[in-house]
Amino acid sequence: MFDPADLDAAERRVDAWQAGFEERAARARELSRRLADLSARARSDDGLVEVTVGANGMLTGLDLHEDIRRQSAGRTAQQILATLAAAQQAMTKLATEATAETIGADTETGRAVIASFTAREPA
Repeated sequence: MFDPADLDAAERRVDAWQAGFEERAARARELSRRLADLSARARSDDGLVEVTVGANGMLTGLDLHEDIRRQSAGRTAQQILATLAAAQQAMTKLATEATAETIGADTETGRAVIASFTAREPA
């Protein structure tokens, strides 16, 4: 015959599964919000170049000190690229921290998110 205890146990399992799913979804939404709000900044060692990147790793700001005119264009280009790379690495660090604090850096999804930021860094 039918045992009502089996139905109660099944309902508890479904409720627990749903609660777990809702919690994971809330953490994923929080991570998405935090990642969208990220930006990272880096400055060259001599302070002549400052670069800002958005969450996608793309350049969103470039500030050049007036003293930059005293060096060659080639040197300036090298500094911009190096500072951009530093800002992108800083972005990966921020994204890794946000991932660890929300969904966990050791989860399959967390590893995929971190890998996507790492892949944006220049070689």
